[in-house]
This record gives sequence, C-alpha cells and structure tokens, in this order.
Amino acid sequence: MRLPLLLAAVGTAAIASIAPLSANPEVELAAEDMLAPYYAKLERELDLPVAPAGAGLAEDTVLTRIGVGSCNHQSRSQHMWAKIAAADPQLFLFIGDNNYGDNGWEGDAALGSLRAAYAKQAETPELATFRKAVPMMAAWDDHDYGFNDAGASFTPRRWSETLFETFWGSTEEVRSRPGIYDSRIVGEEGRRTQIILLDTRFFRSDLEAMPYSETRPPLGPYVPSTDPDKTMLGEQQWKWLEAELAKPANFRIVASSIQVLTDAHDYEAWENLPLERAKLYRLLAGREESGLVLLSGDRHAGGIYTDTPDETGGEQLWELTSSSLNLAFNNTASNTAREPDPKRLTDFISEENFGLVDIDWAGRTFTMTLRGNQGEERVSRTVSW
Repeated sequence: MRLPLLLAAVGTAAIASIAPLSANPEVELAAEDMLAPYYAKLERELDLPVAPAGAGLAEDTVLTRIGVGSCNHQSRSQHMWAKIAAADPQLFLFIGDNNYGDNGWEGDAALGSLRAAYAKQAETPELATFRKAVPMMAAWDDHDYGFNDAGASFTPRRWSETLFETFWGSTEEVRSRPGIYDSRIVGEEGRRTQIILLDTRFFRSDLEAMPYSETRPPLGPYVPSTDPDKTMLGEQQWKWLEAELAKPANFRIVASSIQVLTDAHDYEAWENLPLERAKLYRLLAGREESGLVLLSGDRHAGGIYTDTPDETGGEQLWELTSSSLNLAFNNTASNTAREPDPKRLTDFISEENFGLVDIDWAGRTFTMTLRGNQGEERVSRTVSW
C-alpha cells in the first residue's frame, strides 16, 4: 500500500512503524506533512522533558579550555560528569549520542523511547550538578536523533528536532530553521573563538551499503558514494556554514558528530560521501583566517588525527575524536590493532574518555587531549596555528 493510502487507512496517530519509510525525498516530505498536525497536538498535550538548568557563557569569555564528549547512555554510570568538571572546562560540547533514545523503540510515531530517555536524563543528579557549573552546547548523532545510522529519510525527524530543542533549550535562531546546527562566537578582540556545531543527521542522504554477505564486514557496512545528488549537510546548512566561516574569529572549533578525516573504516563518516567532504575541506580552506580544530565522536573510541587534503591548499587539518563517556566496547590494544590508520597519530583509546582543547593565545598553539575515566591523560598533541 502506498504511504498516503496507508496514512489515510490507519490515521496518523495510529502509525505503528514509522522507521525510515522510503529513500524518496518526495514521499518523506509527504509523510512529514501528514504527521505535522499529530505532532503539533503532542506538543500541546505532552509535558516534554527539559534538561536541568545550565550555566550561561558570557559573550566576552576568552576561552582557554573547552571540553568535549559523546556517547552517553542515560541508564549507565554518570560518573564521568564529575571527572570532566574536575578538569575545569569553561564550556562543554556534547556532540552526539547524548542519550540512547532508540533503545527499545517500537516504531511508534511519538518516539516514546526517545522521550523516556530525555526524561531520565532530566532527573540525572550528576548531569544537573555539572550543568550548574559548566556551560554546554549540544548537537545530536543517530541514537539521540532516533534511529541507528538515520539521516533525512527518518520520517519523525521534525518531532525528534522538537524534543531535542526543547530539552537542550536551543536558541530561537536554531528553533527557527530545520535541523539543529548552531554557532557562537565569544571572546574579545584578538582572542575570539567560534564554535560551530554541524548537524550531520537531519539533511543527510541515505548511505550506500555493501552487498549482503554471510560474513559481517569487520569495520562497517558502507561504501563511499560519488553521487553528486547526495548530501551530508543539505543546501541550507551548507550556505549557513559558508557564511559562518566568513565571520571574523581568531580560533574556530568545528564539531561533527561523525568522523571527518579518516578513511580507515566503513562505518558512518564523511568518507561515505567524498564529494561532500571535499566541499567541506574547500570551505574550511577558504575561511576567514583563524586557527582551526575539528571535533568528532560516535566511534566508542577516541584518538587524534591529522591530514593535509588536496582541497586545503597545503593546510594541515587536525581532528580530536572523543567517545565514549560511559559505553566502551573494546580495550585500546585490540581496537588499535583492529583499525590501523595512518591518519591517526595515537592509540585508539577505547576505554571511557572525554576530550579537552586548550588554547594558548600568547603562544598561538592549541592542545588536544583525551582523558580517561579517572581524569588521567591518555593522549595529547600540541599544534601551532
């Protein structure tokens, strides 16, 4: 049965399976439009979860230490918040899989499991204590977007966006447009930092998967696509990013929920859409002059990466991947051996970790560090800019 007939037959509120229904954007748009009244009714009637009150970040704050982390399951130990706070960051970037709201999802259009995950986070005392002390900016990845590896074809994405923006208290600017991408510049003349949080979910085209095999691929199921119609950020976000990179700033932090530089695996990463990654590199190279570091998460392991892509005209790029806060899958030795990567300069830190970026304004250097679950330093690199 075609989607419009299905919706007419069962009613929008009774949809039982609302996972990605089609790779056809026109069908997805039709589904979203049909669901809009249902979600408007839910928003009026439900008491949506809201994060514990957070500290503010003054516009004139000269940032010298920024924390970053990802992959935090709401039902597991939350002890890492105290470890991060003890490192005394002035700002924390929570860059995806901030909860695992897709766990237990039964396909309901109301995204009940995602709402429950947010509700549990709202009552997390460790998070509440942390947010009182440390300002925070947030972006999402797939598990707090609502469906594993989901992109633009995730039909309830607008409702998921409402849940995210309500919980994290997104600005009116973010709420006014599709997607949750965000940017902020703070500091004083000569010491201004721009923080850019990309949305790699809401607009992203479906990825191309490997053919079926009885033997599961050891490092992911996806193959790169050079289809020029596929997008990572969507036209509107690309235009926004170009405008943001043209703003005057002395140092820029660009956060992507998925990894940017690496080609060493076939899970989700910018390597899945190489034309889009090349476009990103060209935009970064053409930015208003500034220092730059890339941040990413997603992998349940972390490390420090570098590359000098052709598109950057000889500029060396640096990326700090920090993951996870409480959902480690392997140990560092086995994971490092499992995924050799010439672009990764460090071991692949697989135990719980969080990241720090320290900016030395006088020396014009920045230092990328991963700290472990006791707050100890695991890897670090200092770069001049």
